[in-house]
Parts: sequence; structure tokens; C-alpha cells
Amino acid sequence: MNVPALPPRLLATLQRAQGELARRQFEAAAATLDSVLAEAPDCPPALGMAAVAAQMRGQHAHAADFFRKAIAQQPRQPGLHGGLGISLFEAGDMAGAVAALRRACELAPNVAAGWYNLGKALKLQVRTREAIDALRRALQIDPSHVSARLTLADALASVGEVEPAAAELRGLLQACPGNAHAWFALANLKVVPLGAEDVASLRRNFEHPGVPAEDRVLFGFALARALEDQGETAASFEVLQRANGLQRQRVRWNAVEHRAHIDAIERAFAAPPKKALDPRMGSEVLFIASVPRSGSSLVEQILASHPEVEGANEITDLPRILDDEARRRGCPFPEWVPQATPADWQRLGAEYLARTARWRERKSRFTDKNLATWKRAGAALAMLPAARVVVVRRDPVETCLACYRQWFASGTEFAYDLDELADYCVDFTRLTRFWLKQYPDRVLDLEYESLLADPGTVIRRLLDFCGLSFDPACLAFHRTERTVISAASAAQVRQPLQQGSARARRYGHLLDGLRRRLQADPAVGPCRSG
Repeated sequence: MNVPALPPRLLATLQRAQGELARRQFEAAAATLDSVLAEAPDCPPALGMAAVAAQMRGQHAHAADFFRKAIAQQPRQPGLHGGLGISLFEAGDMAGAVAALRRACELAPNVAAGWYNLGKALKLQVRTREAIDALRRALQIDPSHVSARLTLADALASVGEVEPAAAELRGLLQACPGNAHAWFALANLKVVPLGAEDVASLRRNFEHPGVPAEDRVLFGFALARALEDQGETAASFEVLQRANGLQRQRVRWNAVEHRAHIDAIERAFAAPPKKALDPRMGSEVLFIASVPRSGSSLVEQILASHPEVEGANEITDLPRILDDEARRRGCPFPEWVPQATPADWQRLGAEYLARTARWRERKSRFTDKNLATWKRAGAALAMLPAARVVVVRRDPVETCLACYRQWFASGTEFAYDLDELADYCVDFTRLTRFWLKQYPDRVLDLEYESLLADPGTVIRRLLDFCGLSFDPACLAFHRTERTVISAASAAQVRQPLQQGSARARRYGHLLDGLRRRLQADPAVGPCRSG
């Protein structure tokens, strides 16, 4: 469709908006474009620029509306479909995002960025094989596309193709030896050893004065892993302290506020919610609750090896539903819990089941192992009274050390200080014991070390608790082909159980302060690691 001609005055205004966008003056550009669209509501350039202005201000639903209007005028413009896909992705409409991004690739098949955006969206929808194909297409067009290569390596690792993932990362590092994300991703594969040459390269990057703070953090965690591979435990711990200290400066965390929040949750659920309207609701759902690096990915892999269970990984539907309810009520969780009626809980449960329907397309049941579920287990069981919650816990010293050795992309601000990690584990122990007392028939306590020591017995108990018949595939979980989103666990869950996973003893007196802080709290008591 031809673009309608604009009078000189409006054309000048449109050009002014274009300049404002180029100078990143997005508020000014939006106001200028509003004045153009008031007189020329179907002007494609104005609609497209208004979409970009809204997108850059984080108003993705608004941006999507502008993109749709622009597409109605110019349906074969790939950039508009790509922009729509990005806005839908940010707004949480993953299916719509994939459709729009796929259309952009159809219209411009030789643009690497389009295939990269499609691959990224597919990966986050756990359509991993399709994502790998799209990312490889992007790299065929532009072999130097760094983000595509990083994302491809992560996707390959998530489906168990660790050696190809490592090869992609090594290839990237040959071209870009100072790429911090590639080094961290290589170290984060866990099962790929790092050698003396890697230590030297990482140390040069870590100590270089011109390295940005975020990159130095990543280099530090990778270097600590490489030093540990070389048996240099004390040197590894010294680097970990520096890397964690740098990262702690970059995040906000208040342990006192967190403990108050946990106390409030316990008070809110001290009297269990009134009897559910439909006690059978939620039998499809198996929640897994844990602190990071405690074995939750392993437990999910075991359950997802059962022919009736789909592993959904760390989905965010439960926290989003509870946050939306808090906004609707104008009252934060858990303050609104005492006012919630059985009908409220059933409404929220129905919304959860609707939002997670995709995980029941192939199998009748699914796992949800969002790492904040331990705080929301009471709400989950009020919404879905027939659901089950598996609390996975590991020796707290081992848990804290495993978290301290790991850089997390987001959501774990507590993990960069050993004292704060100890406090977090205490909070976890106290609240999960409360859930076990409140809901003894719907919450299972599963100890990681017991699973390692006697997998046959513990796995049978787990399946029985979940109402699942025994299946030998659950014992051979490492052979199950599926996507494991956690990069830190993706390779590990594809190995048989190993007794030598404990590390705290290697660090000896370096962890004495952590041990004392944990053992001083009666909620934790003696630790296996001494």
C-alpha cells in the first residue's frame, strides 16, 4: 500500500520525531508522533516510529498496538513484524511473538538478526530444537553474530549436546578471547574441564584494569572454576571472594526485610485457608521447591522421565498470578491472604491451570520448579488442593557453597555473601518445615544426600507421594531426552548419580565461619559437612 503524502508541516514534524528517536529522547518523540497521528492516523512511518518510542519506554502492549496498525498499512515490511514480535515477547505473549518473528524471517530470509530473535523466542518457549535450527540459520548468514553463537551453545547444552556446545564456545573464544559471557558459559557447562592455558587467559582478563565490572564478575567465576579444576582450592576461593564481592555491590538485598517477609507468610498461613470448593483441583501439578543448587533439577529430571510427566522447568506462572492478584487488591502478598475466600483461590487455581495448559498437551501431569515456590507453597496448595509439593533440601553448607560458586543471571541477589546465604538457607528451612507441618499429606521432604545414598528407595517414595506408578525410566533418568533450562544443571542431570558431588570438605577452614553461622541456628543444627 502506498504511503499517503503528508503536507510539509506534518512531514517536518515527522522528521523532528525521527531526530528525537535518534537522540533517544523517547518521551519527546512519543509526544511529537501523537501530534502527527492526530491528523494522519494511518501514516505508516509515524505508526512505526510510535511503536519504537513505546517499545523503548517499556510500554510493550502499547507498542504492539502501533505495530499492528502499521502492519495493516504495510503488511510486507519485515521490520514491523520483527518489532511486533519483540514487543509481544516482552509482554509475555510467547506464541504471538514466535508467529510475528517467523513472519519477519519469511519476508527477509537473509537477515541474521531476524533468525536470532526467532531462535531466542523459541528457546524461551522450550521449543529448543526449532530454536537451534533458527540460530544455526542466523550463523550461516552471519558467522560473527556473537549473541546467536552464545544462545546456540546454551540451547545445545540444554538438550544434552555438551560437546557441540563447548565447540561453539571455543570457536567464539578463538575469535573473541576477551568475551566474558563465552568464558562463563564454557565454565558453566560444569562437565568440561578447564586447563592451565584457560587459567592463564582468564587471569589476564580478570586482572585487566580496563575490564567492565560486569565482565570482571563473569571472568572471576570462570577463573575460580578453572582453578578448582587444577586442584588450587585456596586460590579458587580467593577469586570467588573477589568475584562475589564485586557482584554484591551490583545488587540490592536486605536479609532483614527478607526474614520479615518469611515471618509474614508464616503468619498469613498459620490458619490454613478454608476448605477448597473443589478438592480434586490441581492433581496435574507437581511443584518442586528448593534453594538453588540443591538438587531440584535432578528431582525434576527423575519425575520428567516418567511417561506421565512433562518437565516444565522454572516457569513463572505462579508468582505472576499472585503478583497480579496483589495489584488487583492493592495489597502485597501475603497481606491479602486472610481475606481470600475459597472462590478466590479456585479462581486463581483455574487461571494457573489455563496458563500452564501447554505443559499438558503431551502428558497428563507436569512439574513446576520455580525457585521461589518454597515461599508460595501455601498459596499453591490453596489454589490447587490436589497438587503436590516436593521440598528438595541439601546439606546447607554444601548448598551455600554451591550458590557462592555460581553466578546467576537474575533473581538470586542473596547468593553473593556467605552470611546472607546462610540467613537465606535458615529462612528456607524454617518455612519449609512449617509447610510440612501444615500440609503433611501434600508436602514431601526429600533430602538430596539420601537420594544419592539410596536412589531406588527414595525414587520409589517420591513416585508414590506423587501418585505415580513406578517406572524404570526414573532410575535411568540420565538417559531421558528433554530440555533442561538451567545451564548449570543441564549436563549434570544427564550423568548417573555420583557420590563425590560434595565439595565443602575440600575448602576446610575457609568455610568455618559459614558452618558456625548455620549451626548456631536451631532450625538448621548440625551439618553433614562438619
